[in-house]
Amino acid sequence: MSGVEHAVEIRDLHKSFGELEVLKGIDFSVEPGQVVCVIGPSGSGKSTLLRCVNLLEQPTSGRVVLEGIELTDPDVDLDAARRRVGMVFQQFNLFPHMTVLENVMIAQRRVLKRGKAEADRVARENLEKVGIAEKCDAYPAQLSGGQQQRVAIARALAMNPALMLFDEPTSALDPELVGDVLAVMRKLAEEGMTMLVVTHEMAFARDVADRVVFMDGGVIVEDGPAAQVIGDPQQERTKAFLRRVLDPTHTDV
Repeated sequence: MSGVEHAVEIRDLHKSFGELEVLKGIDFSVEPGQVVCVIGPSGSGKSTLLRCVNLLEQPTSGRVVLEGIELTDPDVDLDAARRRVGMVFQQFNLFPHMTVLENVMIAQRRVLKRGKAEADRVARENLEKVGIAEKCDAYPAQLSGGQQQRVAIARALAMNPALMLFDEPTSALDPELVGDVLAVMRKLAEEGMTMLVVTHEMAFARDVADRVVFMDGGVIVEDGPAAQVIGDPQQERTKAFLRRVLDPTHTDV
């Protein structure tokens, strides 16, 4: 990515749904190889922000620039630019009538136009990376939620993205299955993958993120190194949120 300063740059991003303004002027950037975790209460705009980054939601105003290409430019080749972004959702969105291997191959064949042999090879490599290669002939219904989410991660990785977006990837999982998915994400971070992660997993954010962004009410309240934002927050809204999250018996708002 020579000559490109930011992996992602977001400037004065606004998003409204009718009269409801969900994002109220978001400004921040993610550098190549950085892991940035976005935390905050439900309804703060975190998932909307993520969906605006790859234009699953069209911003009301503002700019999103990916690797120097402005995705919000009306003349941009959005399909080409989106190929550089992988996204993992709360729900796994696997095709139930396809095997694990077929699920990881299909976008490679249809979008990247890879041949069957190459798509098969890349799919198996990425299933190996997420620790689920032995399930390549299984169907989604035969897998646990954690296994399905790891397949979804492998599917996104198979597209060779420059940026991975994770929208609360463990929130739909039983607690005992969360660790396997977080372990895969930790490994990706160690390998230098650029990642923007919306999460409620504070230990993961503290241990893995280079930066933590705290959002509330559609704005960024605090942005800084993970150890500072989670361990020594400066803003009262951040402190109150973390007290509630880290100590559920705490009742202040």
